[in-house]
Amino acid sequence: MTVEDVKSSQQAIDLEDQYGAHNYHPLPAVLTRGEGVFVWDVEEKKYYDFLSAYSAVNQGHSHPRIIDALYEQSKKISLTSRAFHNNVLGVYEKYATEYFKFDKLLPMNSGAEAVETAIKISRKWAYEKKGIPETEAQIIVFENNFHGRTTTIISFSNDEGARKNFGPYTPGFIKVPYNDAEALEKVLKENKNIAGALIEPIQGEAGVFTPADDFIPKVKSLCNEHNVLFMADEIQTGIARTGALLAVCGKCDCQGHCERQETYSRPDVLILGKALSGGAYPVSAVLADDHIMNVIQPGQHGSTFGGNPVAAAVAMEALEVIKDEKLAQNARRLGDLFRSELNKFIENHNIVKLVRGRGLLNAIVINDSEDSSTAWDICVALKENGLLAKPTHGNIIRFAPPLVITEEQLMDCVNIITKTLEKFEK
Repeated sequence: MTVEDVKSSQQAIDLEDQYGAHNYHPLPAVLTRGEGVFVWDVEEKKYYDFLSAYSAVNQGHSHPRIIDALYEQSKKISLTSRAFHNNVLGVYEKYATEYFKFDKLLPMNSGAEAVETAIKISRKWAYEKKGIPETEAQIIVFENNFHGRTTTIISFSNDEGARKNFGPYTPGFIKVPYNDAEALEKVLKENKNIAGALIEPIQGEAGVFTPADDFIPKVKSLCNEHNVLFMADEIQTGIARTGALLAVCGKCDCQGHCERQETYSRPDVLILGKALSGGAYPVSAVLADDHIMNVIQPGQHGSTFGGNPVAAAVAMEALEVIKDEKLAQNARRLGDLFRSELNKFIENHNIVKLVRGRGLLNAIVINDSEDSSTAWDICVALKENGLLAKPTHGNIIRFAPPLVITEEQLMDCVNIITKTLEKFEK
């Protein structure tokens, strides 16, 4: 059988069901191609993509500049491993460290790998620089976090679906409530063996839970005060998604490339993935300054594919697109418009309790229980009406279109969303 033999969406779904592991529960849409904010299914039905591959496709589907970079580099050399140098990696590392203003970059592939890398760096730094006794370092994490699904990461997850029957769990983590600086301060004062605090500036998988404006700056300040590494997981929130280059920039009003305004809380360790490649290739990275990153020596961490020439070329072009097309500014403006329009709808309807988010990372909370099927049913109806979104945590629907969306397209989508929601009005 070839791809050309698949003539219907149901046929493709049946093949996955029979031959694939059942580790996902996708919406019944079988996509074959994408361009900009649109995707098409096997039957050639056209949809607005309002998930963007969990914010990996910030630059839009099949962005020609990114695809050209992928193609051109692939024709030359795609993989050398790190046993040898290649002529693209150093250029990329220089470009990205100057772009985000850090001394060093450690290249990886997936987001979870990047988080695992940050955990290893912070522990080694704690032993060699801070003087914590070996094996006693603790890392602070926050309730309802989502940093991936590796064995270490699920060890500090609240999601029992991700945890149950996957133990024994990895020790070394202290969990505190999100958006609670007092709880964080208490733990820092009581425990001298804290290596770092790992945090999402906005909790995406938890339903785009957006903390108080002063929470992230307080986290940064407390980390500084207690000589603890402030580690920002910007895999989903970063690279223009929230209306700023990074979510730790806060509610900035940058007009060009990141201006590091007063609202910026600089991480000690920055974790990136997803949109770092515009969705064209698996690329992730950890950035830090020399006094942190230099604890990693040859043979202590690596990846066969990490830092390969294709990844490096793709990442540079993906970041150039963000800057050249002013996608952070577009996300900021249209995100404000989106929440304003949804709030107008909420004033006169009871199917939605609230809309929250920043930039073009938003979510609505459906007025039903987490174990109800309402949010799923709404997403199926949205699909029928030409827009793809997905529930999270049962009664929350996340909306995250590619950042290349125009105002006209956004208003068309608002119309689709509100007309669909009206059909579910109680």
